[in-house]
Amino acid sequence: MRLRIYKRKVLALLLALAAAACALALWSSSSGSNGGGEAEEEAAGPKAAAEGEEAAAAAALAGSSVSSSVGVVGGSVAGPGPGSASSLGGGAANASWGPASWASPAGPGAGNGSWSPRALRSLVYRLNFDQAVRQEALWTAAGEAAEGASGEASLALVVQVHERAEHLRLLLASLRRAPGAEKVLLVLSHDVWSPELNALAASVDFCAVVQIFFPFSRQLYPREFPGSDPRDCPRDVGRAAAERRGCLNARFPDSFGHYREAAFAQAKHHWWWKLHFVWERLRALRRRPPALLLLLEEDHVVAPDFFAATQALWALRRQRCPDCQLLALGSYAALRGPAAALAPRAARAHLLAWRSTEHNMGMALPRETYEELRACARAFCTYDDYNWDWTLQHLTVACLPRFWKALVPDLPRVFHTGDCGGMHHPPARACRPPAALAARLDALLDAARPHLFPAAMSLARRHALAPVAPHVKNGGWGDIRDHELCQSYQRLP
Repeated sequence: MRLRIYKRKVLALLLALAAAACALALWSSSSGSNGGGEAEEEAAGPKAAAEGEEAAAAAALAGSSVSSSVGVVGGSVAGPGPGSASSLGGGAANASWGPASWASPAGPGAGNGSWSPRALRSLVYRLNFDQAVRQEALWTAAGEAAEGASGEASLALVVQVHERAEHLRLLLASLRRAPGAEKVLLVLSHDVWSPELNALAASVDFCAVVQIFFPFSRQLYPREFPGSDPRDCPRDVGRAAAERRGCLNARFPDSFGHYREAAFAQAKHHWWWKLHFVWERLRALRRRPPALLLLLEEDHVVAPDFFAATQALWALRRQRCPDCQLLALGSYAALRGPAAALAPRAARAHLLAWRSTEHNMGMALPRETYEELRACARAFCTYDDYNWDWTLQHLTVACLPRFWKALVPDLPRVFHTGDCGGMHHPPARACRPPAALAARLDALLDAARPHLFPAAMSLARRHALAPVAPHVKNGGWGDIRDHELCQSYQRLP
C-alpha cells in the first residue's frame, strides 16, 4: 500500500511537469496568440497572487508585458510561439532574453529570494523547453569544418553546477585559454537558480553555451519531496521510533538504518537526469550529435590542450581499444615536478579497468556507453548508495554487459579545485583556496606548454584488466520515492 502511495506522489510530480510541457506546446502552435487567454485578474486570494507572480516572472524573462507574450495556462507559464519575437527555439538571437537578462537587475536573477518556489519551477520548465543557445553559430561552424577534417570527434562539455561561483569562474577561465574550446558546445546544468552563476554563464563568449536546470532540486521543492518534507523521518531516528511517529518514509531507511537527506540525494538525481536530458532532449545536439560528452563539475579546471588530448585519445581508442567504454581525462593526484619531467608523459596513455575512485573526473562517454547505462536505469536507481560514481562501479559488475575499460592519459588534462567546500569537502582552515591551487597548476602547465598538444597518443602500458567491484555500499539511497523519481527521468516529456 505504501509503495503505491509513493508511486502516486512521484506520478503527481511527473504529471505537473507534463502539464507544463503541454501548455508550452499548445502555446507554440497558436502562432503568437494568448494560447488559452490571459490570466484572469483576481483581486484577492492566494491562487491569483501565485499566478500573477508566475506571469510577472515570465514577463521578466521574455522582456515584454504579460498580455503581449505570456499566457497562464493551467497554473503554468506558457511561452511565445516559434514565430514570435521573443522565441529562442533553435538558438535565435534576442537581446532581451537569455543569460545576460537573467543576471540583470530587471531580470529574474534579481531578488529571486522573494519569489515562490512555484514561480521558480515555472521558470525552470520554460527555460528547459526553450533551450536558448548563445553563440550557436560557433557550434554549427565547427560541425561544418569538421566534415572535412578526418577523425575529429565533436565534443559537448556538460558541467554539473551547484552553487560555488568561485570554482565555476576558474573552470570557465581555463576553457577560455584552451585552443579548440571554441568548437565545443558548453552545457551548464544547474540545480540552483543564482544571479551570480547566471552572470558567469552570460560572460561566456568563446563558445556556444546553453543553460539547463534540474527541475526537481531542493530549491524548487524546499518543503516537500524531493526536498525536505517536515513530515519526513529524521536521519537517525531508528525504524521502530519512526513507525511509532508515523513519519512519511518510516518503512524505507537505508541499509544502515538511516533516513534520506535531501542534500545528499540531490547530486545523484541531478547527475542521472542531466545525462538523459542532454542525450535525449537537447535540440542543439539532435541537430549535430556529438561523438563524446565530456562530463565535468564546477570545481574542475582543464589543461590548455584538453581538446587536442581528447582528440588524440579518441584516435587511440579507434586503433587500440575500440571496445573501451570511455576516456578518463582527470586525476586526483597532485601534479608535481619540473616541466621537463612532464614532457614524456604528455603523449602517453594507459588502458585500465575503470575505478570510480580514480576515473570519475573528466569522463568522456560516447553514445553507445550511454545506451548501455540507460538499459541499467533500474539497477542505478535502486542501488543504495547516494554517490553516482560508486553506483556506476556497482553497475560494471552487476548490470552492464561487461566491466568498463578506460583510456587514461599519463598526464591528466582535468584537475580538481574542490578542496574547500562541496558535499564531501566541508570548509576547513587547512583547505587550499581554489584560486591559489589553480594558479599553481597554471604556472606548471604554462611551463610545460611546449610539450603539450600531442598530435598522437601511444599506449604506454596495458595493465591487467579485471572487473572491479565496489568495496563498500555507502547508503543514503533507501527511500522508495528516490527510486521512483530517478527511474522516471527516461519518461519525461
